[in-house]
Order: sequence, then structure tokens, then C-alpha cells
Amino acid sequence: MNGSNKHNGAIEGGQLGLGRQFAWRATTAEVDMAMPQPAPVRVTIACAPQNVTVDLLRTAIIVIDMQNDFCAPGGWVDHLGADFRPDRAPIEPLRRLLPALRAADVPVIWVNWGNRPDLANMPPNQIHLYKPAGTGIGLGDPLPGNGAPVLQKDSWAAAVVDELVQEPNDIKVDKYRISGFWDTPLDSILRNLGVRSILFTGVNTDQCVLHSLTDANFLGYGCILVEDCCATTSPDFCTEATVWNVKKCFGFVTDSASVIGALGSRAGG
Repeated sequence: MNGSNKHNGAIEGGQLGLGRQFAWRATTAEVDMAMPQPAPVRVTIACAPQNVTVDLLRTAIIVIDMQNDFCAPGGWVDHLGADFRPDRAPIEPLRRLLPALRAADVPVIWVNWGNRPDLANMPPNQIHLYKPAGTGIGLGDPLPGNGAPVLQKDSWAAAVVDELVQEPNDIKVDKYRISGFWDTPLDSILRNLGVRSILFTGVNTDQCVLHSLTDANFLGYGCILVEDCCATTSPDFCTEATVWNVKKCFGFVTDSASVIGALGSRAGG
């Protein structure tokens, strides 16, 4: 976002709040809760099953779990013996898409799995999911190669891969479940920004991306899956089912070229 939104709760000129749509303006004599709404900045994105027109002032992109444990050699997925390379597929399209969205003043929100070191908010069923026999390398355990604790906040394991740059004005949210909305401030942040439409990207398509998207749908957001900016290590049929279900029940599906094309069309128009 540009310099007019500083993500500090107070914006120059007496405006209070992060959002361009949901904010107050205060003086010593008055608090204005009825600030005029800005005119929509409309772009139409080629999507399936229908094209979608969004307001860039009320749109954000969420990047989910593009972190070392899932996407890098020596990470947790690699340690488990799975092929982590499919999860790297979104890196290059995201490297093209994110700068274009930032230039259009669309907030970039990174939702990363980053647990507390003590796992105090993780119930047994969640720990069991990743350590089903009670032994081995699970949440918070050190990786054999580098000692980084699995999916622990501020560890190498939970860090975004080096190839993706997090800019200072990007927003970062830690998550603790497969959905990025469960027990996190994500919904509050989006509402304070005035966001009503969300572009979803990251890994894994059929797990954390899908369930974050479905929760957003249930909360009333317009949801667009950017297919080439998502990936999974699951079998192909999992992606096919996810894309089908998103188009059928939960939102719309597009690709990064279509989003960039829509932004370019606006700039040229």
C-alpha cells in the first residue's frame, strides 16, 4: 500500500484506522464517523465460471504458507521424504503478480504457519495430525539437518522462501490451523482495510489454501483462486477437485496472467 496508509492505526490529517473505506476523522471538536466512500477502482478479471469485476480499493491478495518447511530443500516436507518441488511452482508467477498488485495499491497479506514455541494453543488433535504415532519430527521438533523447529514462529522452518520478497508495507499474519482464519486476526484485518474481495494463492491448494478460501466464503468475502499461484504435493486429483469445488460452490478461478492483464488494461485505459 502507498504512503498514505501507514498501518499504525493513525493516519496523517486526523484519520483513524487502516482502511480507505472504514475510518474516522477526528479533530479536537468532532469525530466524523461518516467519511465519504471513495469511488470504486474497477477492473474485470477473466475468471471461471464467470468473469469478475472487483474494486481494487476493496481487494487484497493472500499468500499462504510459501515457507521453507513446505517449499525448500531441508524443510519439513523434504525431511518426510515427500517431493517438495511442486510447492515451488507458485514462486515465479508470484514474483510477477505481487509487484503488479502492490503498484495498484492492493494489500499483500502473508499468512504463514507460525506456532508458539510452547504449542499452548495447539490441541492434541492438531499435534496428532502431524505426529500420528507420537514419535518422529512433528510440530516444534528440530529438523535433523539444521535444527530449525518445525513451523515455529520466527524459525527458518516457518520463514517465507528466499525467492519471495516481503515488502515493509505488506501485512503478516501467523496461523495455527489449516485455515488462516481460525484463531487469527485475519478477518479483523481484512475488515479494517475495507476488503470485500480476496485473491488466494500459496500452498497447499487442497489444504490450507482451500480451507482458508472456504472460511472466507462463509464470512461473506468474494473469493478468487489464482490457480497458477497455488500448488500442492497431493495427487493431481486433489487439485482437480479443489478447482471444481471452488468454481461450483465457493468462488471463482483465474490465473496470474489474467490478473496482471486486468491491471494493465486499467492502467492503459
